[in-house]
Amino acid sequence: MQKKILLLGSGELGKELVISLQRLGQYVIAVDSYEGAPAMQVAHAFEVINMLDGDALDKIVAKYKPDLIVPEIEAIRTERFYDYEKQGYTVVPSAKAANFTMNRKAIRDLAAKELGLKTAKYKYATTLEEFTKGVKEIGIPCVIKPLMSSSGKGQSVIKTEADIEKSWNYAMEGSRGDYKEVIIEQFVKFNSEITLLTVTQKNGPTLFCPPIGHRQERGDYQESWQPCAISDKDLKDAQDMAAKVTAALTGAGIWGVEFFLTDNGVYFSELSPRPHDTGMVTLAGTQNLSEFELHARAILGLSIPQITLEKHGASAVVLASQNGSVKEYKGLNKVLDTINTDARIFNKPTSRPYRRMAVVLTYDKVGSDVQAVKQKAIELSKLIELIYN
Repeated sequence: MQKKILLLGSGELGKELVISLQRLGQYVIAVDSYEGAPAMQVAHAFEVINMLDGDALDKIVAKYKPDLIVPEIEAIRTERFYDYEKQGYTVVPSAKAANFTMNRKAIRDLAAKELGLKTAKYKYATTLEEFTKGVKEIGIPCVIKPLMSSSGKGQSVIKTEADIEKSWNYAMEGSRGDYKEVIIEQFVKFNSEITLLTVTQKNGPTLFCPPIGHRQERGDYQESWQPCAISDKDLKDAQDMAAKVTAALTGAGIWGVEFFLTDNGVYFSELSPRPHDTGMVTLAGTQNLSEFELHARAILGLSIPQITLEKHGASAVVLASQNGSVKEYKGLNKVLDTINTDARIFNKPTSRPYRRMAVVLTYDKVGSDVQAVKQKAIELSKLIELIYN
């Protein structure tokens, strides 16, 4: 049952997915915009293209004629996916999912207007004039995001009127591709954020992983922990919303569905139709199957009888501080000398400020203090010093 799988985007999440797919006997071609990307290091073959060049993408698909096309990043010419499906190719989880989730306008309107999910109030803007008007209607403070971006690029919070033009310019700079529009969101006073990894299957029920807590800076996660504290009612509401939105987007695979937990219940935030960065905590063995193993099984149509919590765990990122390349991860031994720890070095060929280069994982038995496990991961991540060439 070996499938030929075209992986579009070859970062650290893609690398773990390739490993999981190969363990199930699959053949993977990793594609990205630069050579030496993490997933390329473990794939059977690789290609380097401009990921926003639709013609180049068409040529790669025609060259390999893959059984599965698996997007691992947002910045791709996702509109081509509809044509691929018409040609008989399978896009994971679906062309609709890839297109809707790349565009915050499409996914927010689907969630709020069509499915009736609880979300923050929002407005769109394509000009500074519309933007200024929208900010005043939503109210300050408010959150600004480009409709198409990733890893927190272009996101900001407007706290005073003096921030308006600066936030607009920052959103334009951080916008991916040629789509220049922003979403202005009501600032939701939340107590915490969670990721609910949701698995949709070709032949089986929708399953949910134990909820993952996480903290963000600059739009990127810094730590995640599993399980996180949540009431039974809030968890049930989050599961119901996740089931609705993933069913509407169609297809099989794992989804990272993000929610705000507030005094007024659960608010839907965003989702990704692929393994989620906060889900790297599952590499600590917190579940019987990691998010990457779950994704691999789901997209291949293999059985997933259940998802069980096996440990309490946490992940903490190691970030680069400068442009260049890393020759040594000093302090790794100190991390691994500590019991119940692990680490992943991503081996990215180049670095830049705040680029995620590694992750530290910690774990303990079920019933242990999750906050203590998280704090341990944070402290150990500080022991790793990047030595640059």
